[in-house]
Amino acid sequence: MIEEYEEINMKINCVTTFNKRLYDEYAYRFMKTYNWPFELIVYSEDDALNVKHENIFNLIPQCKEFVNRNKDREVPDLRNDTFKFDAVKFCYKVYVYTHEILKQIQLGTDGLICIDADSVFYNPVDIEWMKEHIHRDDCMMTYLGRPRPDYSECGYLYFNLKHPHTKQFAEAMQEMYDSDLLYNEQEWHDSWIWDVVRLKFEKEKGTLNYNIGDEQKGHVQCRSILGQIYDHTKGPRRKKAGRSWEFKGHES
Repeated sequence: MIEEYEEINMKINCVTTFNKRLYDEYAYRFMKTYNWPFELIVYSEDDALNVKHENIFNLIPQCKEFVNRNKDREVPDLRNDTFKFDAVKFCYKVYVYTHEILKQIQLGTDGLICIDADSVFYNPVDIEWMKEHIHRDDCMMTYLGRPRPDYSECGYLYFNLKHPHTKQFAEAMQEMYDSDLLYNEQEWHDSWIWDVVRLKFEKEKGTLNYNIGDEQKGHVQCRSILGQIYDHTKGPRRKKAGRSWEFKGHES
């Protein structure tokens, strides 16, 4: 009975990041609809944001240093695929998530949900739902995988903060940015780099991770168990509409 009590009362937090422009564009839906029972932590580099938040540049100076160091770096012109090489655009998420992982480990938190701000929430979840569908005691992280050579969908990541490799993983991700090592990779956006480091841990340390994605292309989050809970309005058309046409969930 003691073990069961501890499982039900495990501590999970949730973290996201956005600035005022992104809030006005779509993140206001996130804040309006967020209905999960987990503490929500918001980071922003923008103090004009009228939402309680942690200041990225004050707490994580390495992020500001990375932006200043690389903001004028030439990005290959690949038309619609230019985002794959826009490391600066996506570095905020990596620094925020890894910073929060390390902080929450010190605080003794059990799990951390890292989620994109273009999410709209419908059905609530609880600890029991997380234990059944997301958390795995023997896995470091839960992610939405796609078939290789495609990269994972990183709009939702869950980290088991009690796993022995989680701290090392967060530090390895930070090092990819602190030392500009990510620019040695095939693509420079965060989803690619999360995969690079995850696969390295799986190969070199035998780290187990839980893939809730599938082997199809397209909107993997909507097809996953998460598609019954919330909608990730991924891409300009879905953000403008405030809904994904693939979303199968409904309000409870």
